[in-house]
Amino acid sequence: MDEEPTENIGSDSGTEMGSEPATADGRAGRVVDRLGELYWRKHYGGRDAFECLVRTVLSQNTADTASQRAHDALMDRYGSETPRASGRDGGPASEASGTSSDRGSDGEHGNPRDDEGDLAAALADARRDDLAETISPAGLQNQKAETLVRLAGRVREEYDDAEAFDEFVAGGDPGAVREALLEMTGVGPKTADCVLLFAGGQAGVFPVDTHVHRIARRIGLAPADADHETVREHLETAVRDENCGFGHTAMIQFGREYCTAREPACLEGPEACPMADLCDKVGVLPETGAVVDPAEALAGDD
Repeated sequence: MDEEPTENIGSDSGTEMGSEPATADGRAGRVVDRLGELYWRKHYGGRDAFECLVRTVLSQNTADTASQRAHDALMDRYGSETPRASGRDGGPASEASGTSSDRGSDGEHGNPRDDEGDLAAALADARRDDLAETISPAGLQNQKAETLVRLAGRVREEYDDAEAFDEFVAGGDPGAVREALLEMTGVGPKTADCVLLFAGGQAGVFPVDTHVHRIARRIGLAPADADHETVREHLETAVRDENCGFGHTAMIQFGREYCTAREPACLEGPEACPMADLCDKVGVLPETGAVVDPAEALAGDD
């Protein structure tokens, strides 16, 4: 299976949820409720499904700012005539630049546009070298260009265009949509779940990236040696469906600000971490300052 993205692709396109805290049963629910109090509560959905898929591929193994530049460049060169919002993680959206006259066709770059305005068609017909150059800020541009062209061809072949693919993701059975996405070479569980959440707005979907994987096991919400899929299963079972979306994005933010991989805030004392009373601190020993992956801590107990 292809390596999963290490970065989140959250969008600010969701609508704010009510301020009243959700009732949650069990520790996982209490953790997510507190995360919602620390950061935000949103409903997700509404992003174009194919663009969301593209955005996730670009985010693999790179920083948010770098993948954002690559996404903006790609949309400027291959996107539709209508500017699209491309904000992430609740941050400000940025519109793809360019004029309508240079979006209907890409003759200057040698990439004919058979289906004007359709991103899947544009990328399916794109020359890999040109696409790789365009998305170079994201790194691994040759590999990602090949993946994007392949995915675009698959979408055009099976769904005719990006709009029909978007309708399938938004209106199809979540299990069937996830299965169809996972059948696409280059799409792993995290990518599929992000498309389901950010494009389809499907409730009960809790994508697991590097931060979520670490934090769920460190707190004790999933077994210390659980893989990404096992962590997802535990979280989606324990957290209310309507809370999974903001639980995912808020947990990532918590991982960046407090529960980092090497220097979690609890090393400074329980008062430094807002989750201290709910956390098992698996792999973290504040008394010695030692921090290891939860799976390594489990192995050390054998």
